Amino acid sequence: MSQQQNYADFHRRSIEDRDAFWNEQAQLIDWKQPFSRVCNYDNPPFARWFEGGLTNLCHNAVDRHLKDRADQNALIFVSTETDVEHVYSFRELHAEVQRMAAILQAQGVSKGDRVLIYMPMIPEAAFAMLACARIGAIHSVVFGGFASHSLASRIEDASPVAIVSADAGSRGGKVVPYKPLLDEAIRLSSHKPAKVVMVDRGLAGFERVEGRDVDYGQARIEHMETVVPCEWVDATHPSYTLYTSGTTGKPKGVQRDTGGYAVALAASMKHIYMGEPGETYFSTSDIGWVVGHSYIIYGPLIGGMATIMYEGLPIRPDAGIWWSLVEKYKVSVMFSAPTAVRVLKKYDSSFIKKYDLSSLKALFLAGEPLDEPTAQWISSELGKPIIDNYWQTETGWPILSLCNGVEKADSKFGSPGKAVYGYNVKLLDDQTGEELKGGNQKGVVAIEGPLPPGCMQTVWQDDDRFVNTYWSSVPGKMVYSTFDWGIRDDDGYYFILGRTDDVINVAGHRLGTREIEESISSHPQIAEVAVVGVADQLKGQVAMAFAVLKDASLLTDEAARLKLEGEVMKIVDGQLGAVARPSRVQFVNVLPKTRSGKLLRRAIQAVCEGRDPGDLTTMDDPAALQQIKDLQA
Repeated sequence: MSQQQNYADFHRRSIEDRDAFWNEQAQLIDWKQPFSRVCNYDNPPFARWFEGGLTNLCHNAVDRHLKDRADQNALIFVSTETDVEHVYSFRELHAEVQRMAAILQAQGVSKGDRVLIYMPMIPEAAFAMLACARIGAIHSVVFGGFASHSLASRIEDASPVAIVSADAGSRGGKVVPYKPLLDEAIRLSSHKPAKVVMVDRGLAGFERVEGRDVDYGQARIEHMETVVPCEWVDATHPSYTLYTSGTTGKPKGVQRDTGGYAVALAASMKHIYMGEPGETYFSTSDIGWVVGHSYIIYGPLIGGMATIMYEGLPIRPDAGIWWSLVEKYKVSVMFSAPTAVRVLKKYDSSFIKKYDLSSLKALFLAGEPLDEPTAQWISSELGKPIIDNYWQTETGWPILSLCNGVEKADSKFGSPGKAVYGYNVKLLDDQTGEELKGGNQKGVVAIEGPLPPGCMQTVWQDDDRFVNTYWSSVPGKMVYSTFDWGIRDDDGYYFILGRTDDVINVAGHRLGTREIEESISSHPQIAEVAVVGVADQLKGQVAMAFAVLKDASLLTDEAARLKLEGEVMKIVDGQLGAVARPSRVQFVNVLPKTRSGKLLRRAIQAVCEGRDPGDLTTMDDPAALQQIKDLQA
C-alpha cells in the first residue's frame, strides 16, 4: 500500500465499496478454497464474511511461513517469574502445535468441540490455542487470575470436551496455584469436562483426578512425531469464544469467526501496526484478554513476525525489563496499556534511556483511555510515536486508531484517533438516535452495520442477547452501540469520555458492576449494595462499593465495620478474583435512588470524584447522597 495514499479516501472506499475493498484485503491470507461471497448481510445485524471460503487460522499463523522463514523466530517466551527464556522458530512452533493437537485429539476433541484454556503466560498456552485452531476446535481462554466461581460459569456456558491448564502461575514471585481453583470450578459447574490436560511446571504440587487428568509432559513424549494436518473450515466457522463482563451477572461469550478474523488481523498488521515479516512484535497483555488473542498469538504470527510472550511484571527485576527485551529482540512494534505506563512513570527514566530502542517504530496503547500527561511523558522519554487504540473484546481489533501504514498522521494526545477502515462510526444522540455531525458534540459512539470482518458474529448460543444487548439501545435505529460516550473534533479525531452503561474499566480489565454487586450481596449481612467506577490516577478506574447492612446498629461500631469490609473483600476475591475487588466497601443507612426506586449510580460516581452530581429533583431522599459525600470527606 503506497505511503502516499489518502486515508480519507481509503476509509471511504471501505464503506462505500465494501466488497471490493475487503476482497483486496482477503488476498493477504491463504485460502484452501476461494470464497463465493464477500459479505452476506441478508439478515441484519448478523454479518457472514467470506462465505464459501475454506481456510484455517493455524495454517495462516504457522504453516504458510515454513516455506520462506522456517528457522526465523516465531514465539519468544520470557518469564522473569521463573527465569526462563526460550525461543521457538516457526519450524519448532509447528512441531509443538502438532503435538498439542494430537494430545487434544487423543482426548476426543474434534472439529466444533470446545476446549477451555485456563493457563498462565507460558508457551503451552499458545500451543493449545493454535492446536485448537488447527483441528477446527473452538477455544475459550479464561484469564488465569479468575476465581472458581467465575471459571465455573464459563465452563458451564462453553461446555468444553476438555480443559487445558497448569499447576500454577506466578506473579511478583508469588506462586498462584491453579489446580485447586480448577477442581473447585468443575465441582461447582453442572457441566463436567471429560478430560483435563495438565502442564506441570513444578511450581505447586497438585492432586490428579484418576481417569480425567492427563499429564501433558508424558502425552507430549507419546506424540513427538505425530503429524496432524490442518482442518480446513468454512470462513464463518467459529474460531473461539471469549467471555466479557456485561451489565448482568451472566458473562457474555463473544463468538468470533475464522476467515474474517484472519483477514482483519492480517490487514491491521499492515495498515495500523506497520509490522513487516521477520520483525518482532511485543504485546505486554495476557492471553486471557482479547489483545492477547489478537496481538500476542494470531496477528503477529499471521504477519510473519516473531511475537514475545512475557510472564512477569513491568518492574521486575527492574523497571527496564521491557526495554531490555526491545533491545535484545529488536522489537519493531510494541503494544501495552496506559496503566503499565503509569506504573513505569514512577521510576527513573534511566531505565528507558540505557537501552537501544532504535528498532522500535511506535508504541501502541489500549485497554482504557490514555490521559494526556501519561501520553506526553512516555512520548518524550521514548522519542517515538505514541498511538492510542480504542476497541473492545467484541470487535477483536481497533475501531479508532491512526492507520499510519496507509497515510502518516499526527497523534493527538487524549485521542485514539480516527475511525478505522471498515468501521462506519457515528456519534448519535442517545435520546433521539439522531446523528451529531457538528464538531465537539457529545454522543454515543455507534457503528452502522455490518460490522467489519473480525468482529463478533454473535453471543455464544444466544443470538437474541446479541441483538438486544448491542443493537437495540439507540432509539429507532439498528446500530451497534459501543456503550461509550465520545466527541469528535473538526479533524475527525475522536475522544472517548466514558461508559454509558454499568461496566467499569480497571487497568484495562472490563468488569460489570452487577457482577460485583451480586458477589457482595451474597454476604449474609448485606441488604443492598451499589458499585460504581471511580476515576483513579494509576488504574484508570477502581470499583467502589456502598452497602446497606441488615443490622444498622453495626454502623456505629468501627471494629465491626472493618471486619465486615474484610469479609466482603474476601468473598469478591473468592468468587470473581482479585481484579474485581473494590478499593473500598463503605456502609451507609440508605442508597441514593429516584422516587421510582432506580439507583443513582452516576450521582454516586460524581460525588466520589468530587464532581457536581447534577439534577437531583427525582431523588427520593437527598440525605442519602450527603452520607456518601461525608464518607469521601
